[in-house]
Amino acid sequence: MPGIEKLPLEETLEDSPQTRSLLGVFEEDTAAISNYCTQLYQAMQRIYDAQNELSAATHLTSRLLKEYDKQRFPLGGDDEVMSSTLQQFAKVIDELSSCHAVLSTQLADAMMFPISQFKERDLKEILTLKEVFQIASNDHDTAINRYSRLSKRRDNDKVRAEVVEDVYTSRKKQHQTMLHYFCALNTLQYKKKTALLEPLLGYMQAQISFFKLGSENLTQQWEDFLGTIGTSVQNVRREMEEEVGQMQENIQQMERSCDPLYAPCDPDPAHSPVCRNLTRKQGYLYIRNKTGLVSSSWERQYFFTQGGNLMQQGRGEVAGGLVTDLDNCSVMAVDSDDRRFCFQVTSFDGKKVVTLQAESRKDCEEWISTINNISRRIYLSENAEELAARVNQTALEAVTPSPSFQQRHESMRPSSKGRTGRTSSISSVGSEPSPALSVLSLDALVAPDTPIQFDIISPVTEEISGQNKAAAQPGRRSNPFGESGDNAAEDSEDSILHQLFIVRFLGSMEVKTAESADVISETMRQILAARAIHNIFRMTESHLLVTCDCLKLIDPQTQVTRLRFPLSSVVHCASHQDNKRLFGFVLQAAGGRGDSRVVCYIFESNNDGEKICDSIGLAKQIAFHSEMESKAVEKKKEQDKAKEKQQEELNKQRQIEKVKLHQRTENKQSELNYFNIF
Repeated sequence: MPGIEKLPLEETLEDSPQTRSLLGVFEEDTAAISNYCTQLYQAMQRIYDAQNELSAATHLTSRLLKEYDKQRFPLGGDDEVMSSTLQQFAKVIDELSSCHAVLSTQLADAMMFPISQFKERDLKEILTLKEVFQIASNDHDTAINRYSRLSKRRDNDKVRAEVVEDVYTSRKKQHQTMLHYFCALNTLQYKKKTALLEPLLGYMQAQISFFKLGSENLTQQWEDFLGTIGTSVQNVRREMEEEVGQMQENIQQMERSCDPLYAPCDPDPAHSPVCRNLTRKQGYLYIRNKTGLVSSSWERQYFFTQGGNLMQQGRGEVAGGLVTDLDNCSVMAVDSDDRRFCFQVTSFDGKKVVTLQAESRKDCEEWISTINNISRRIYLSENAEELAARVNQTALEAVTPSPSFQQRHESMRPSSKGRTGRTSSISSVGSEPSPALSVLSLDALVAPDTPIQFDIISPVTEEISGQNKAAAQPGRRSNPFGESGDNAAEDSEDSILHQLFIVRFLGSMEVKTAESADVISETMRQILAARAIHNIFRMTESHLLVTCDCLKLIDPQTQVTRLRFPLSSVVHCASHQDNKRLFGFVLQAAGGRGDSRVVCYIFESNNDGEKICDSIGLAKQIAFHSEMESKAVEKKKEQDKAKEKQQEELNKQRQIEKVKLHQRTENKQSELNYFNIF
């Protein structure tokens, strides 16, 4: 017989829409089997009733024939031949009535009993398991919704423990119920064969035994056929028993192995570390949907990545729908007022922002890493996971405290007698006393009368924009925001690092030195003090885009680049010691007369400032590796050109020698010819 379709038990814990769709197919098949079995049962019941009626009628006929002698007929009542003949008929019909009674008993045992058991026991068990599974699924959805609504502000350990226990119990109950429901549906695929074949087999065997006296030849043919059917039924039954035993063993193993996965808390990192090399991921997330101007709701959907797209699919849906394009997008963890483990995906043009919530911190970090890998288009490579691992390893090396990015370059720079050592390019302001403070005072870092700019325009941008205007072609309009569309597009496309942060510009001022990281702390103090004195509370919000080439401040509404800082000009980047949301960086740029200017920019971010500083350090690290690779390629090209030039010179020299040799040969030949003539 052909193979049996089965539901996969290993996918019951994930409970994906694809599994639910396949379950729906099996449920439709079960409903069709139930309907067909009901009709077949009614037909066989009519056969059984008809056979009982035939047996009773035959027995009544035999009894009436036996009572012929007791009848008093007015005419011909003493006909002995007729009486003996009817007695012989009565004897035969009585034996036939006994055969019909035996046939009725055989039909009841071999035909009606199997199909009745299948209809009343097996099919009703499927319906009961279906109802229990629906109840368990609804309880699990209620528990997981209650868990997702746990408040971050009111941290009640007792309530949280009750909610976690509720999620554990409901998820375990749903998983176990689903396993037994799947097992019953898989078993039904075997039982439906035996439930249809065994009644027919019993019916035919009863009929053959009934007609066996007058149909030996026919009986022999049917016995061979029915013997084959009987063998097949036994094989199916034996295969069903083996499959049921194997499924029971799998259920026990999966219940033991999946027990830690029922709880929604983060697993042990030692046994289940975060995988940052994924280029595909799927699972349930909550998505925030706006229901009004200030109100929103959360909806649980099944999300999965498909190529460079993020898709979502609800239960009962056949196919998923597009949520957003992940190519060149930005993703970061965000703080939500009422939810935990949230992250935000922003499209490349900034027009679409999607806020999602994961079930645990590990799941949230894996989603962020996966979307970051897809945003870099790593999934288009042949060995996507290896490339993602290599990029993430570079990122880990870049943000490792020792050796830091600055320390790696100290050995490459000449040391001076008056310099005790430069600080790291990524640091925390005020974490340790700077050695430079023993030599330089605060006035030596930032002059007291230095003007402070509280808007987004900087002196460096004004000079650059002035040079661009002087060098611009007549008739071409200049961008008043200092944006260079071509360069921006090239930077965005060539850079493998794109990280977007929401920042607010506090101010900038020119400083005297870039040698000490404490200049950022002093600049923060003076800018915050000036804002408090002059009652300046308005701050310009921008998107800070960190790439391997530059830092950009982008208008979130118009997507216009307000400022662009070359990454090579960023000297220091540090966050505040107490308020981690404050950070700043020191920019060293060339002035108009050939001298250099040092400007410090201060910002406030929604995230931890150290993360932004780590991102800038990662960008400098990647840029350094790219520059070293470019230099190596250029050096190799120069060596190849020198070899080619040397080879050309050698070929020219060989050609000249060959021509000279040819001329000597011709001269000697001419001399020989001349002597031969004379």
